[in-house]
Amino acid sequence: MQQRSSGHAVKVWAVCACAVTLMLAWHVPAVAQTAYPAKPIRLILPFPPGGSTDIVARLLGQKLTESWGQPVLVENRPGAGGNIAAETAARAAPDGYTLFQVNVANAIGATLYPKLTYDLITSFAPVIQLATTPYVLLAHPTVPAKNAKELIALAKARPGQLNYASAGGGSATHLSGELLKTMGGVNIVHIPYKGTGPAVTALLSGEVDLYFATVPAALPLVEAKKLRALGVTSARRSPLMSEVPAIAEAGLKGYETSTWHGILAPASTPPDVVVKLNAEIARILAQPAVKERLLGQGLDPVGGTPEQFGAYLKAEIAKWAGVVKASGARPE
Repeated sequence: MQQRSSGHAVKVWAVCACAVTLMLAWHVPAVAQTAYPAKPIRLILPFPPGGSTDIVARLLGQKLTESWGQPVLVENRPGAGGNIAAETAARAAPDGYTLFQVNVANAIGATLYPKLTYDLITSFAPVIQLATTPYVLLAHPTVPAKNAKELIALAKARPGQLNYASAGGGSATHLSGELLKTMGGVNIVHIPYKGTGPAVTALLSGEVDLYFATVPAALPLVEAKKLRALGVTSARRSPLMSEVPAIAEAGLKGYETSTWHGILAPASTPPDVVVKLNAEIARILAQPAVKERLLGQGLDPVGGTPEQFGAYLKAEIAKWAGVVKASGARPE
């Protein structure tokens, strides 16, 4: 009788153990499949606060926080042409909780910096393009040209006599000028400065002749008649400066440069997370209040699919690689 009781107890114990195992098997996947996002998201930026990168990021972060109830922590990590931020993001866990706001400077840096520890294509998964804003080619009032077509004619008549400032060697403002020189077949001297502020100051004083500024920075200076706008660098005119022709209209078909912003996630981030991020950010960009806020800053909302942004990123890297190599640009 005692042996039968012992055998029965063993069977009961085995059944209970199996039940516990099955319960654990059911509950482990449930924990692993917790709905995203279940904790704060870190958004890493390649530049300091105050610029268009920061404006876009903080607006996006606010809207995502409102949608999902999880805070989006904007982290500014400037330095090395945006490479410090990109390296940090590339090393992060591919779980959707670390995102990188990529910029045109990173696309330029893919060629400008030959020894990067990350690859902008293979180290990341594209999520979505956020916004873009063109530059405006500004001239000091003493330059006898009213538009880009007249400037090119003037530069051809005076080779090497005109000059343009940039925010530094290898910057988008530098390479926008190099692209103009190549496509226009002109010789305009590049003079680098330590950032946008010193470059604009030099232009206002007449120390230099030309400079490529973003639309928000250029608009008040043009309206005050301190500087003259010769052309915008987008394929079509900017809504904020509709009277200023595109440089492409000056006979330079295909000339187009801009500063743009997009979201990348570390490579191997789950596809469903990328899709969810893309859908929510696209929804936010389409909101009338968000569009109005961005357009007011000279930023044109873009959106689109991850595949579209991935293709755009590759095209930008290839375009700027050609300009960097042709100009011999080096990082400062």
